[in-house]
Parts: sequence; structure tokens; C-alpha cells
Amino acid sequence: MENNKYLVLGGTGKTGRRVVQRLEALGHEVRVASRSSEPSFDWSKPEGWEAVLEGMDKAYVAYYPDLAVPGSKEAITKLVEVAERTGLKKMVILSGRGEPEAQECELIALNSNINTVVVRVDWFMQNFSEYFFLDPIKAGVLAAPKAETKIPFIDLDDVADVALKALLEDRITNEVLELTGPDLINFEEVVEEISKATGRDIQYIPVSIEEYTQMLRDHKVPEDFIWLITYLFTNVLDGRNASTTNNIEIILGRPAKSFSTFAKEIAATGVWDVAIPETAGE
Repeated sequence: MENNKYLVLGGTGKTGRRVVQRLEALGHEVRVASRSSEPSFDWSKPEGWEAVLEGMDKAYVAYYPDLAVPGSKEAITKLVEVAERTGLKKMVILSGRGEPEAQECELIALNSNINTVVVRVDWFMQNFSEYFFLDPIKAGVLAAPKAETKIPFIDLDDVADVALKALLEDRITNEVLELTGPDLINFEEVVEEISKATGRDIQYIPVSIEEYTQMLRDHKVPEDFIWLITYLFTNVLDGRNASTTNNIEIILGRPAKSFSTFAKEIAATGVWDVAIPETAGE
């Protein structure tokens, strides 16, 4: 087995923890970097980055919360400087499809002296099973803007499998891998698939972006997250990403997971079940 040491920045996040699991399952030496790790990694404290990158050969980088947010270009520029200084050989960086700001960050890494592979993705299917759309689905009503926009939702495990390949295989080098799921579906169709898989009557309600952001504020969602969601709904979900690629099949030798398959698999876990309140005995 190769003797490379792997660093995962954002190793406790959505894609990062999946990449860590795969590397460790193969017996690789992995440094999981986060604000709570030792040495710790904090995107707002670059003075500590050199200690984290020191001695690492390859890195998976997931910038939090998204490469499109203000400050990301400065952070990636600094990261590349530190990575070059510490001798990092390869970097696989997660990016967002259809995000011009994120693509500026990609170029900073691609134009560096480090072998860089960009994994450019669309909306995750797991947003409905692990993250911000989970509670509405469990409640039986999902309200969201952009009802008509078709999205090639992608499975996080497919993303992690591609990222792993990009880290391990030298044949994948200095390129952008644009990944999508196999289907173009909108939010209403997503809800229909989940309803079918769960046997529940779940409703989709189209709302304006103004109504949606107010809903988020009413639920005490942090403002930086509201900014990102507003950016995605306003600037990205305009149809620019209404196309699919077959890069997952090319790289992995198998088709990308469909949303229908994903919904059936998640429904079987009970994540979307609604707890039935106990009734008091007589």
C-alpha cells in the first residue's frame, strides 16, 4: 500500500466524514481536521494551518459553508500558499456547480503548483434526509421557492466515492469533475418521490424567496446560512444547472444513484417516519 498521509479539511462535515470513512476502511493514515481536532483547523484562523498541513501528502478540502461566500477567495489563496510551503502533493477540492464565485476559487487552486482536482457538484439528495429539508419532510409540508426549476440532485455517497478515486489515483489529475445525478427533477417531484417511498401524504407549497427567508428567520436560522440559501435560490436555481453529466459512471464504472432509488433506501431506514404519540391508558 502507498505511504501517503491524507488530510481531510472539513472531516466531520457532509462529504468530509464520508471521505474519512472510506480512506480509513482502506487502511490509510488520515488526519481529520476540524475546529475540535488536534491540531485544530479553523478557516478564520490561518495562523494555525501550517501545523495541520505539515507532513501531509494529499488533502480533501471542503470549504465551509460554501466556496461562493464572501471571504472564500482569500481563504483558498492562503490555503494554497501554506500547502505549497508544506509540500502538499495533491488537493481534491469540493466546489459548487453554477457558482461563478466558487469557480474563481477553483482557478486559484488549479493555477497553483499543487496537483488539483475539482469535484464540482449540485444539490445533495441528503438535504432531505440529513439536513435543512428533513424537518419539513417529517412534518409533512415542504415550502420552498423555485418550484419550476429542474435540479440534477446528487447522492453524497457518489460524491465521496469520486473524491476517493481522485485522491488515490494518479490518472485523475489537474481537472474539473462536474458531477450530477441522473435525473432532472424539481422540488414538487422530489416530494412526490418521497411520498411514494414512505406511503405518506407530503405536500409541497411553492413560496417566494422573501417568504422563505422570513420563515428561516422565524425559526432562528443563523444569518450566514440564510445568506447562502438566498444566494443559491436566487443566483443558482435559475435553470443554469438543468443538465446532467455521466462523469460518475465514467469514473466509478457504475451509474449515479437516482432520486427514486435514494428515496426508497432512506424510507426503509425510518428517517422520514412520523412518531405516533402515545395515548394515556385508562
